[in-house]
Amino acid sequence: MPILLHHLLTQRAKLSPQDNAIGLNDTWWNYQELETQCVSIRQSFNSLGVQLGQRIAVYLPKTLEAVASYFSISMSGGAIVPVNPILKSRQVSHILRDCSASILITNSVRFDSFSPEELKGLEHVILIDGDSKKLPDLTIWSWKDFCALSSNNETIEFSIIESDIAAIFYTSGSTGNPKGVVLSHKNLVLGADSVSSYLPCLASDKMLAVLPFSFDYGFSQLTIAFSVGASCYLVEYVFTQSLFKVILQQKITTLALVPPLWIKLADEEWPNNTGNQIRYFCNTGGSMPTTTLEALRKQMPNAKPYLMYGLTEAFRSCYLPPEEIDNRPTSFGRAIPNAKIMVVNESGQECKAHEHGELVHCGPLVSQGYWNDPVKTQQRFKQRPDQIPQLTLSETAVWSGDIVKKDEEGYFYFVGRKDDMLKTSGYRVSPQEIEDTLYCISCVKEAVIVGIPHPILGQAILAIVIAEQDSAAQQEVLKACRELLPNYMIPTKVILTEALPRNTNGKFDRSSLRDKYYNIFMAQDK
Repeated sequence: MPILLHHLLTQRAKLSPQDNAIGLNDTWWNYQELETQCVSIRQSFNSLGVQLGQRIAVYLPKTLEAVASYFSISMSGGAIVPVNPILKSRQVSHILRDCSASILITNSVRFDSFSPEELKGLEHVILIDGDSKKLPDLTIWSWKDFCALSSNNETIEFSIIESDIAAIFYTSGSTGNPKGVVLSHKNLVLGADSVSSYLPCLASDKMLAVLPFSFDYGFSQLTIAFSVGASCYLVEYVFTQSLFKVILQQKITTLALVPPLWIKLADEEWPNNTGNQIRYFCNTGGSMPTTTLEALRKQMPNAKPYLMYGLTEAFRSCYLPPEEIDNRPTSFGRAIPNAKIMVVNESGQECKAHEHGELVHCGPLVSQGYWNDPVKTQQRFKQRPDQIPQLTLSETAVWSGDIVKKDEEGYFYFVGRKDDMLKTSGYRVSPQEIEDTLYCISCVKEAVIVGIPHPILGQAILAIVIAEQDSAAQQEVLKACRELLPNYMIPTKVILTEALPRNTNGKFDRSSLRDKYYNIFMAQDK
C-alpha cells in the first residue's frame, strides 16, 4: 500500500505506466508521463531550496500543471496549499499570509489581480502562462524557465514519513477568515484507500473532476483514481450541456458532485444515452432532495448512487450504501472504513437511538488540526469520548459541530448545526467573513448575514444592512460584494433596514432575523 501522497502516482506508474492518468481538452498524460513531469518539477523545487514542510500555494483552475504541481510538491517534501481558483485576491492573500507560503503557482490573470501589499512574504511566483522577471522582493518565473531549473541540481531526498504534513486545505470557520486544515500523507492516502474500498472503483473507470481541487472532495477524485489506476478528466463547470458533451465524448463512468450541481443536472433534458455509461455517482456537501435523486436514477439507469457525508477535518465520515437508499432516503449512512462515528451529548456520553447529539469522528483519518491556530484546534479537536482511561496517550477526535441522531441500526440523520455556519452551493460559509467584507463598504453602518432555506443552493445568503439612506445603497453593496467576494459568498438578496435586533447579550439576534425575513424572502424569490 502507498505510504506517501506521491506514492499513489509512482507506484501506479510502475504497475500500469501506459494507462491514462489525467486528461484535459484533447490532451492525455499517462501515468509514466505524469511521473516523469513530476520528478523533473521536484528537482526544480530543489533548485529553489524547498525544505521539508515548506508551504507552496497553487492558485489555478484545473490544469495539467496544477496536478503535476501537487504531486511534485509532495515529492519535494513541501506542503501543498490548494487555493480555490474562484477566490478573489483578498481571500487568497489571507491564505498566503496565514500559512506563510513562500511560493505561489498561478496564472497571469490571477497574479495581476494582486496588489503589491497582498504579495508580501512570497519569495517566488511561478506563472504557467507568463514571462520571467525580477522584482525588488520577488522573483517571477515562467513555467518554462522554472521547469528548466531541474537540470541545475541533483535531486535532494528528504526523509518523509506518513505523519508529515502533505497538504493544508482552507475551509470556512464559524467566525472570521478560513482556517487551514492540516492533513498528513497518511490522512490523504488512507482516505483514498478507505473510500475506494466501498465505492465500486475500477482501473477502467474515467472519473470526471468537476469540483475544485481546493475542496477535499474534489482533490480526492485524483487520489481515488490513482489508488485504483483509473483516469481522471479535468473540466471547469460552466453549463450543464457542456458537461453532458464531455460525459459522452470522454465516456465518463463516474460522477462526484454537490447538491446544487445535481439539482441543475436533474432539471435538464439529458441527451439520449448520456447517463447509460455511468456506473456510480456520489453526493456530499449537503443532502440531496429525494425528487432530485429519483430523476437522476432515471437518467443514469445503470448507476449506483452513493450518498456521503464528510468534513475536511476528517476527510470523509459516512456513506449510505445504494441498497439502503429506498429504505432510509433521509439518512447519510454509517461510518466509512477506518472511521468510528459517535453521537455525543452535552455530558460527553454517547447518545441513545434517536437522541440528538454532536457528531464526533474518531480514528486515523482525523487531521492534525488547524494551521497556526492552537485555540481553535483545541476547541474542535479533543480527546476521544470513549478513550480507555488506563491508556497514557489519548487519541484525538474531531467534533464536527453538526447535530445528528442515529437509529437503532446505527444509521445517521442530520438535525442541524451548533453554530451559525451556512451551507450554500456545497460550501461551508462563515457569516462573519461576509460581514467583515460588508463593513469595508463605505455606505454600510451595520450588517448581519443569515441563511434562508433554498431548494437549489441549500441555503441562500441574505444580507440585512443598515446603510446611509441612499436609494443606490443596495446596488452599491451588491456591486462591492461582486468585486470582493467569490460567487458562492455573494448575498442572494440585500435588504436595507433602519434597525437590527439584539439579544440580551448585546449580540445580533440572528434567529429573529431569519424568522422575520424568511417569508418576505420566499415571496420575493418566487
